[in-house]
Amino acid sequence: MKALIVIDYTNDFVDGKLPVGQPGIEIEPRIVELTEQFVQAGEWVVMAVDLHDKNDQYHPESSLFPPHNIRGTTGRELYGRLKQVYEQHQQQIYWMDKTRYSAFAGTDLEMQLRQRNITDLHLIGVCTDICVLHTAVDAYNKGFTVTVHEDAVASFNAAGHEWALKHFKGTLGANVVKS
Repeated sequence: MKALIVIDYTNDFVDGKLPVGQPGIEIEPRIVELTEQFVQAGEWVVMAVDLHDKNDQYHPESSLFPPHNIRGTTGRELYGRLKQVYEQHQQQIYWMDKTRYSAFAGTDLEMQLRQRNITDLHLIGVCTDICVLHTAVDAYNKGFTVTVHEDAVASFNAAGHEWALKHFKGTLGANVVKS
């Protein structure tokens, strides 16, 4: 069985407080298409969404990045048409708050996947070389098969994006696919 994990595709990460910018905007149609395909096929879909509290000086990212994805702000909402897809299919999509780069760190993701006998993970979202990468590494270390959709991931760091795509293939043995 397989699952789609949509990572951090929010207003703040696409064109807000910590924006990927144009590369993030350009992948919106593919993000929406894949999400709809997985929902229509009855596959499990996870929205793994970064969550921060305002003025949290103890979070390790507070010294690395400007405040982003703050609880209760519009910056934390899903970007563009993905928000509508989520609202239409809330019953079939699992919303999961995460507070670290990896969707596995400090969450119940692994337990939810194992309960559903899911072994194959499809990863999309932002940033390719941060949250998508750390999720892929944890998935690999936990024995999941990983597929990264190259046309549905983006980063504000072009060199990091390219490096991560190579790392997925060469080091994690992930399938990197493009439609």
